[in-house]
Amino acid sequence: MRIFHIHGDQFTELQTLPDAAPPDGYLWVGIARAEFELDIAPLQGALQRWTGGQLVDLHVSDLLNPQLSSHFDYTSWYDLLVFRRLAAASTEESSNAAPAALTLIDTSPVGLAVFDRVLLTVHPADCMVREYFANRLQQQTPGTDTRNSARMPPSPADMALRMTNHMVDSYLDLRRLLTKQLDQLQQELFGAHPKQSSWKLLLDSRNGLHLLEDTCEDQRAAITEWIDALDELPPDGDAAVLRERELLRVRSRDVHEHIERVLTHVRRLESSAENAVQMHFSAQSNRTNEIMRTLTTLTAIFLPLNLVTGFFGMNFDTLPGIHSPRAFWVTFGTMLVLGVGLSLYFWRKRYIGRSPK
Repeated sequence: MRIFHIHGDQFTELQTLPDAAPPDGYLWVGIARAEFELDIAPLQGALQRWTGGQLVDLHVSDLLNPQLSSHFDYTSWYDLLVFRRLAAASTEESSNAAPAALTLIDTSPVGLAVFDRVLLTVHPADCMVREYFANRLQQQTPGTDTRNSARMPPSPADMALRMTNHMVDSYLDLRRLLTKQLDQLQQELFGAHPKQSSWKLLLDSRNGLHLLEDTCEDQRAAITEWIDALDELPPDGDAAVLRERELLRVRSRDVHEHIERVLTHVRRLESSAENAVQMHFSAQSNRTNEIMRTLTTLTAIFLPLNLVTGFFGMNFDTLPGIHSPRAFWVTFGTMLVLGVGLSLYFWRKRYIGRSPK
């Protein structure tokens, strides 16, 4: 568990949960899911002291569920956003050959409970989102040696939107790699000697893209509900509050636009994988047709030769030329000319030897 106090341009990490909420700014508590399950009682007590309310039991179950899809819910004292991240689980890539496996996308959920002056985030054990923002905001603190002029998140809601935007953009960083790996896999499949394992990988990647599309659609629905909740807020308050709400709407629409970009790219990759599957079936059908065409041509060549040999193979003593010493060579020459002639004819017709145009 890591606790941070954000006030103005100051970003301070606390060692323990404070007894009371600070007079200025807000608190950010980032905790792993397994640790959250163990420390739920002291966290609920701290939230009661800081905000006057606790997490609803149903929302606690949502934050502990590693299989929950992206969604948004709210109460009178906090909003809950569960957002499935899009992070690389493993990458196997080679610059000289097709990859053994496409990059795996980990879609573990990240829970964000947004209070007025507290942000509680529940992460997977290996999630880098918390560390990324902790290091980045620490560098933005005045007095540090940095050129980053971005200001601190002014509210827990703004911080939550920055995290969701980062989780979406983490997929955009992987899209070139995914596209390159899928292209390499398709080229290997349509090579002279495709491997059966490559065909299985293509099917697995298509199924993975289907799941990724469902994840993106859930993300879009959750952010849409978040935007709708912002629009339903009463249009009263001072100028600072109204300006903060407008900035949240702008940032929310930016996150929504990024999700649309990811969804568009996922659907493009999905269509490419589907087309590759259909092209693979077409290529297999074309190879089968070529084999059948060759076998049919050979049958057409040897059919008249079998007819000749069958005719002179009958057990009759009165067959013409059967007692002539030159009949064999005449028959053999006729069969040779007939076979060579038919072979040249079918070759010119491109039935054998050369692929038809």
